[in-house]
Amino acid sequence: MKLLAIETCTEACSAAVYVDGEVVERYQIAARQHNELILPMAEQVLAEVQISLSQLDGLAFGCGPGAFTGVRICVAVSQGIAFAHDLPLLGISSLVNLAAQAPATGQGEQQVFAAIDARMGEIYYGHYLVAPNSVPVLSGTEQVVTAEALNLELANFDYGMGSGWQSYAEPLMAKTAIKPMISFQNKYSHLKHAPKVSLLLRKRNEFAPVRLHFQKDIPPDQIHKHPHLASPCNQQR
Repeated sequence: MKLLAIETCTEACSAAVYVDGEVVERYQIAARQHNELILPMAEQVLAEVQISLSQLDGLAFGCGPGAFTGVRICVAVSQGIAFAHDLPLLGISSLVNLAAQAPATGQGEQQVFAAIDARMGEIYYGHYLVAPNSVPVLSGTEQVVTAEALNLELANFDYGMGSGWQSYAEPLMAKTAIKPMISFQNKYSHLKHAPKVSLLLRKRNEFAPVRLHFQKDIPPDQIHKHPHLASPCNQQR
C-alpha cells in the first residue's frame, strides 16, 4: 500500500508518504509559506522512497479546521494532484490527526482533548477516544467555542493536544481537569500518523474517487463537505 498525505491547515506544513509499513515525513513550522513548501516536501518524501505520484494508491489531506488560506491550499493542491494522477482522495480532520499523535501508554483506550487556536479568543476542539492501532473516534462533534465558554461533561481526559493548549492553557485545564504533568501538548498537527490513519480508513472504504469532486456545484474549497469525506471542517476566521 502506497499513500501520500499533506497538511497545511495550521502554522505547520508537512507531507508524509506511507509505503508498506514505512513512513517518511517532512515537517516545518512556517506560517504563510505553505504554498511554497508543500509541493517540494511531497516531491522529497516520494523521492526518498523512490516512487512516483502515479504509483500511489491514494492521497490524504488535512481538511481543517484551521487557517482559511491553509485549508484552501491543502484542498486545492490535493485536488490537483489527484485529478492529474487519477487518485482517490480522503480528507482527514486536523483535530483527528492531533488526537492520533497522543503517545501510546499501553493501557488501552485513552481520552484525548484536541484543541486548535481559532484566534479571537476561540478554539476548535474535539474529544476523541484513542485505542492502539485504530482511528481516533470522535465523541460528540467537532466545535468552535471560546475557551471560557467551553461546557463539557467532566471526562477523565488523558491528554491535551494542539495549539489551543498553548494559548488557553489555564481555562482548558480547568474545564477538562487535565493536569500539566499528564498532558502532551503537541502544538501543531503533523503527519507522522496520518498515513496509518489513512490506511485504516481505506480499509473501511472511506476514500472517494476524485471525479466525485469536480461537479459544478462543489467548489474546490468545499470538497471537505462532501459526504464521502471526513466530518465537516470549520475554517478559521
